[in-house]
Amino acid sequence: MSENYVKINNLSVSDKIFNFINNEALPDLHIKKDHFWKNFDKAAHELASKNKELLNVRRKLQLEIDRYHLINKNKLFKKKDYKKFLEKIGYIKKEGPNFQIKTKNLDDEISKIPGPQLVVPINNARYALNAVNARYVSLYDSLYGTDVIQSEESASERYDPERGLEVIKFSKKFLDKHFTLNEKSWSNINKIQIANKKLVLFSYNKKLFLKNDKKFIGFRGSNDNPSAIILKNNNLHIEIIINRQAFSAKSDPAGIADIIVEAAVTTICDHEDSVASVDASDKVTGYRNWLGLMKGELKSNFVKKGKNFVRKLNPDRSFIAKDGSKSKLKGRALLLNRNTGHLMTNPSILLDDGSEIPEGIMDAFITSLCSMHDLKSRKNSITGSIMIVKPKQHGPDECEFTDLIFGKVEEVLNLQKYTIKCGIMDEERRTSINLKECIRKLKHRVFFINTGFLDRTGDEIHTSMESGPMLKKGDMKTANWISAYENNNVQVGLECGFSGIAQIGKGMYAEPDNMAKMLKEKISHLEAGSNCAWVPSPTAAALHSLHYHEVNIFEKQKKIKKSKKVNIDDLLDIPIISKPNWTKNEIRDEIANSAQSILGYVVRWIDQGIGCSKVPNIEGTNLMEDRATLRISSQLLANWMYHGICSKRQVLEIMKKMAKIVDNQNKDGSNYENMYPRFDKSLAFKTACELVFQGKDQPSGYTEPLLHLNRIIKKN
Repeated sequence: MSENYVKINNLSVSDKIFNFINNEALPDLHIKKDHFWKNFDKAAHELASKNKELLNVRRKLQLEIDRYHLINKNKLFKKKDYKKFLEKIGYIKKEGPNFQIKTKNLDDEISKIPGPQLVVPINNARYALNAVNARYVSLYDSLYGTDVIQSEESASERYDPERGLEVIKFSKKFLDKHFTLNEKSWSNINKIQIANKKLVLFSYNKKLFLKNDKKFIGFRGSNDNPSAIILKNNNLHIEIIINRQAFSAKSDPAGIADIIVEAAVTTICDHEDSVASVDASDKVTGYRNWLGLMKGELKSNFVKKGKNFVRKLNPDRSFIAKDGSKSKLKGRALLLNRNTGHLMTNPSILLDDGSEIPEGIMDAFITSLCSMHDLKSRKNSITGSIMIVKPKQHGPDECEFTDLIFGKVEEVLNLQKYTIKCGIMDEERRTSINLKECIRKLKHRVFFINTGFLDRTGDEIHTSMESGPMLKKGDMKTANWISAYENNNVQVGLECGFSGIAQIGKGMYAEPDNMAKMLKEKISHLEAGSNCAWVPSPTAAALHSLHYHEVNIFEKQKKIKKSKKVNIDDLLDIPIISKPNWTKNEIRDEIANSAQSILGYVVRWIDQGIGCSKVPNIEGTNLMEDRATLRISSQLLANWMYHGICSKRQVLEIMKKMAKIVDNQNKDGSNYENMYPRFDKSLAFKTACELVFQGKDQPSGYTEPLLHLNRIIKKN
């Protein structure tokens, strides 16, 4: 569907974008339309020119690195020489003196409250509302509905009393551990009251108290008959719901009906990897949802099991503080906004030469414009900040450019300097090796750094494509550079003063149906020193929140800051295998695994415009997939073909076989279009093949150019 454009100064603006800004975003902001369009036009052209220069630097550096590996092919790799070369070409920057970040006006959710972080596609209003409202989630429901609790009825819709008892047992152990009584156990409690500003618990005739009375915050109801008890540990709240009439309380002597845990403290509303936004219609959907969140008005109507539902933003949670005063807890996650990176352009707005506007520039202006409605109400950011997570930046110069973009936005929108804060995604090799200098460029804005194994590995493969055949995906996780990367991210953040000010984050747990495994494994992110980590659902956020009661992050960070420093040179270890000794079956299995993953994701992206979803892997296990997973799989196959581990013919044959498997996995999808056997008729299959067979030539190995091109063709 071609765009209809409105000519505004030197810009050609899609009528959808034009009408959205003029009629929905600008009203009530006291910014005149002429002022906005005139200054946006000027800034967009200035920034687009710089954007183009930086992308050209990326290309030149990659050519230099390719040339280095080709010249030194069949020679013994010498890391010292390689590092000198990277410094000479400007890939590695000289590190400056120590410094501390200077970011001001950050909310407690960023600075003081460690906890789970959700990432949600902004184009789906219902999902966005679910994520925003996941600030508080039922622990009982999260336990009962997942594999954390095992019982014979675990897969049945019928209520299992034995399973319910196990949920209560688990929850009482949680209370005993983190809200310990002066004696006995929470399982012995049969009555709860408040007296003399203290929580009083009765084990029949015996009065019991919390060992640490400071953990009692307040209550709802009356002193003699409270309906909820509010507790706090490691800055996270929980609510013990008391209702003897509730079905869930029948087996509880104290009448506890549920435990509500503070779960998704922050949520990233994503305009990037988890959406398929290729034109003005797609972009406006995302912008409109973000505007609705910033105004506090977003709603979603949907039908479930024949019933109509309306989902809207949760209110704050009122309670009575233990001193008798009225108080509130914020009822929604603090919302962050992930813009797109520097690479992609979008046909929503055309510049004076007819070229498309860089999408990241457009996102910065329009999402910030929408965020100004919250600056008036302070319902999201109490401190009056706009928080933008910026992905896929390559090194300090690009971080400096992001600072320039945000500065221009502040000028055009008449915002105070540094109102816009920046989250740095440490997911590109040139950023990892120069992380301290990247942070320095944004030291007045940075509120967040995090690691992302998948994109980071995709960039690792592409950057060193000419050096040799890469390790298998599973083996990458134990490669030396990975541990150096993960640890360096935390250590650099702490050295730059993040603790107690900004977030240090870790990546996604990708198995949304395997919560028992997550509960065992994801505490490692806290042990590594991160004060937030990504989870795939509100349920996962509730369960992951239990880890933050286990570990005092700020005490952990103090210890890590004193620990042995990472050898930064370990980041330059290239994960190649000098003498591949894989069997034919091992090679085939790795190709099949990657091919199935690529096809399973791409077929939904191209045919249905779904940017993130649960995609079953080759064994049938559902995994959360987005463009990062696609990048690593396509780059690995491109690398293996280039170095003769497999042939194009072999990969194509396996792709065709995997297409049939993916079709079968999606057989119950009402809008699904089969790829097998009419491969020449399937644009999704064609796109998946292009991602692999043209992977070596894609800029930084990114998947967006091919995905966007073919999605536009599909839509038209």
